[in-house]
Amino acid sequence: MREYNLDRIDLRSDTVTQPTKAMKEAMMASVVGDDVLQDDPTVRALEEKIAKMCGMEAALFVPSGTMSNAIAIRAHTSPGDEIIMERTSHIYQYEGGGYAALSGVSVALIDGEKGQLTPQAVAKAIRKAEGSLGHYPDGTMVCVENTANRGGGTCYSQDNLDAIVATAHEHNCVIHMDGARIFNAAIKTETPIDRMLRNFDSVSICLSKGLGAPVGSLLVGSKEFIAKASRWRKLFGGGMRQSGFLAACGLFALEHNVARLAEDHDRASYLAQSINKMNGFTIDLDSVETNMVYIDSEMGAKKLMHELANHGIDVLDVGPTAVRAVVHLHVTDEDIEKVIQVFSTLAN
Repeated sequence: MREYNLDRIDLRSDTVTQPTKAMKEAMMASVVGDDVLQDDPTVRALEEKIAKMCGMEAALFVPSGTMSNAIAIRAHTSPGDEIIMERTSHIYQYEGGGYAALSGVSVALIDGEKGQLTPQAVAKAIRKAEGSLGHYPDGTMVCVENTANRGGGTCYSQDNLDAIVATAHEHNCVIHMDGARIFNAAIKTETPIDRMLRNFDSVSICLSKGLGAPVGSLLVGSKEFIAKASRWRKLFGGGMRQSGFLAACGLFALEHNVARLAEDHDRASYLAQSINKMNGFTIDLDSVETNMVYIDSEMGAKKLMHELANHGIDVLDVGPTAVRAVVHLHVTDEDIEKVIQVFSTLAN
């Protein structure tokens, strides 16, 4: 499914997806209002739909996943608190230090395996001010990323998620999921979203990655939490007006682009297995669970990027020797075959 003219194969991220013709038609047919005044019916419909899917009470439509996570942290914590997360998590690596600048919290980092936390590591990382003679901050929030981007797009097992939730709550912490690609995890693990999120306090879900919407994320939680979040969205500048045009794309994505994520996973797996057989390239095949492929190259990341770009293929470097290729709805079987052929010409 390409649906737009492009002379390159863009594997930099699933954020490069563009609205399909059918999604644009849904956008133009939407009924809109002023969302800040809470009278945009299409936004309301999107928020109600995702809240029901998550088994939670309410949701808030926001411009981006970074803002969604920032709002969640601000609504859940107080300045001087500490939040616990995996060292390579998106909130820590790629959100501009917003947790510190906007919420005034510190962060306790855990070295996980393939980007994932364990309940034992979470329990060890949580610090409390009480009993520390005032030396420690209060650990009040645990953040889980599913799928784990820098882990290779890996998915948490449900048993691990349940144990982490229980551990967080036992230590009087709220628990938030950065579920930017939660639907990839749901499709891969065949787990309903509401089951995956059982007892989570909040979740952030991105619409503009594999689901193919142009803009927007959703923050989901209790009615009380979302009421707080709405205040912080306004303060952070995220209040939108006739955003139903964008919400219509999100509704279309939830109704039409979830099940097809399995196609991206299959193409990513085939790509990874094919490249891993070639001299000069190494891939941890166990980490290729969804739509991402992390490729280590003997020639180095920058040179590999340059060589691929000369053949019309774009990827991102994620280290001195590694690049990441992300499969999405605009990548076809023919594209994958071309990428494999180009890699074969670069192999030692």
